[in-house]
Amino acid sequence: MKKNLRHNLARSFGRAFLAVFALATLAASQSFDAASKPPETRAEALVETLHGVKVSDPFRWLEQGEAKEVRAWTEAQNAHTRRALDAFAGRETINRRLSQLLSIGAVSAPDPRRGRYFFTRREGQQNQPALYVREGANGKDRVLLDPNALSADGTIALDWWYASHDGKRLAYGLSESGNEQSTLYVLDVDTGRNLKDRISFTRAASLAWLPAGDGFYYTRFPAPGTVPKGEENYHRRVFLHRLGDDPSKDAEVYRREDKPTEWPGVGLSRDGRWLTISVSRGPGKNDLYLRDLREETNEFVAIAEGKDASYSARVVNNRLYILTTEDAAKGRIFQTAAANPKRSAWHELIPESQDIGIGSFTVIGEQILVHGLSRAASRVRAFTREGKFLRDVKLPVLGTASAAGGEEDGGEAFFSFASYALPPTVYRYDAATGALDAWARVDAPTVDAKAIEVKQVFYPSKDGTNVTMFVVHRKGLKYDGANPTLLYGYGGFNVSQTPTFNRGLNLWLERGGVYAVANLRGGGEYGEGWHKRGMLGLKQNVFDDFVAAAEYLIKQKITSSARLAIQGGSNGGLLVAAAMTQRPELFRAVVCAVPLTDMLRYQRFLIARLWIPEYGTADNPRQFTYLHTYSPYHRVAAGAKYPATLITTAESDSRVDPLHARKFAAALQAANGGAHPILLRVETKAGHGAGKPVSKQIAEATDVWSFLFWQLGVTA
Repeated sequence: MKKNLRHNLARSFGRAFLAVFALATLAASQSFDAASKPPETRAEALVETLHGVKVSDPFRWLEQGEAKEVRAWTEAQNAHTRRALDAFAGRETINRRLSQLLSIGAVSAPDPRRGRYFFTRREGQQNQPALYVREGANGKDRVLLDPNALSADGTIALDWWYASHDGKRLAYGLSESGNEQSTLYVLDVDTGRNLKDRISFTRAASLAWLPAGDGFYYTRFPAPGTVPKGEENYHRRVFLHRLGDDPSKDAEVYRREDKPTEWPGVGLSRDGRWLTISVSRGPGKNDLYLRDLREETNEFVAIAEGKDASYSARVVNNRLYILTTEDAAKGRIFQTAAANPKRSAWHELIPESQDIGIGSFTVIGEQILVHGLSRAASRVRAFTREGKFLRDVKLPVLGTASAAGGEEDGGEAFFSFASYALPPTVYRYDAATGALDAWARVDAPTVDAKAIEVKQVFYPSKDGTNVTMFVVHRKGLKYDGANPTLLYGYGGFNVSQTPTFNRGLNLWLERGGVYAVANLRGGGEYGEGWHKRGMLGLKQNVFDDFVAAAEYLIKQKITSSARLAIQGGSNGGLLVAAAMTQRPELFRAVVCAVPLTDMLRYQRFLIARLWIPEYGTADNPRQFTYLHTYSPYHRVAAGAKYPATLITTAESDSRVDPLHARKFAAALQAANGGAHPILLRVETKAGHGAGKPVSKQIAEATDVWSFLFWQLGVTA
């Protein structure tokens, strides 16, 4: 009887609290008065008929990012956002704490090369990670390249790097302002000086060194003017470069002119005999080719071509190892002689497991180290080269391990590991003993990891599918329906959302906030089948999974609609934009970062044609139907009461055009029938996110958390 009384009192208190909270947030919204209304946006009476359907696009003029009118509009929007966010009383407190948290360093797992260990590390408030080399297992660390010294504002970033097999040279790419348009350089490791080699248009380069370190195979995009305008981000090709040669005369090794959106990557066996080309045709599927460079014919042999599956391969001692999802959605590994790569000759080494998906593998000495996922958390297992299971590599907690790196004739491998409450740690795996030792740690003295609780829950989606979700908060938190909660999701491109260390998140947890991450269909947490059930015409499953996650959090009294915010970026920006336009009453606040929102025209801009295999295209009548159904820009309804929304983008984004953020913000501001603000934040000298300096990360995080604290009534 006393238990029921306590329950009723608690429930009454909860209702009273929510009533007070509702009044407080209403007052906050009302203080956002007429003087604080967003700038007026011109609307055009532009209507097109697509496949028999009339489609309105009143803000198409905002697609022209360089137009004077658009730039003036953007400046006005930024000023409006600044007035709103700068007025939040707790902003300075948030900024100080974030400056501490985002100053927690970072370290990558090393890439061993003949006694040298190459890795990146960022310390304190350094804007960019620096590249180091450690001479010998117990030697001193030496800075090879510090991007922080290359620009005063920290906007030059190290995009990628590849060390030669002997550890004497290193190819790397630099880009500016987050645009990811890399230029390739070659560093002499002994002297720390660049060679004269410099190659432009090497965005996201794939590179394989020749055995002697005197050249490499690499990928490059065409120079502007050599392909039709607008296609500079396609037509990626493979070349061979010899050090000292003029890059414009590099021999072209692979191209597929009839399919410009396909994305080749390159691999080479350590002895330089076997060249592999992997050609992505979209998420989860690629072609694979092999060339024996000792043969006079010098032709590629198709290992796998035109199939709806993924293939990754490497040649070790003339043996071809292949990881594939062919007839195995969670992956399996085969082996065959490189000289006989036909499918009938493949021998299965490691079969598919229904419990553990396979994401990658590394050959280390006589072992195969396999990285995979089990219930959306990393698993690392060791097998012999004949496929016999040796051991599970014991990881500290539910978390995320990077793919292991090591030398195929060595006896050690390295990988980084982190979780929500565990800062990144680099581990060394001893193949002989199975021992796992910490090689490097990130110090985080201002984070109380023992105070954080991580749960994994299951919940049903709209169609009954079971979905997993991680729920993170301080230990001892009571589920009374009043906890401020941030729900995050992605759900696309076979990308998995696994437990990882989020520095800024600790600010939220310390203030009693709850953080939830849903493993939506479209991701890779449960294999390629899970991905396929959230792409193309099944994309609505992703949005349904996300909405069901929100409903679960409310049903379990973890939170309520009045204290629930959602967040996502890129494809996740599309996710939260779709969720808020389909269920605006379910959420109190939305953080929508670098989003796709106009799904009828997205493929016309930047590199977005690469994503047609994932989303489809409105040029196709059948695909137009489902794209038009969920396209967030086209679902904005006049008079609807939308949650408070902060949309972020950046001028140098070379993946998702900022036009999506501009058009969506304009549409929401024009249609919103509620009192909550719709804000647009446009960053300068930044891109999609890669290479963003810590100073800009702190500034953006301060705005995002100020917005969430303000809208959810959290005291800073």
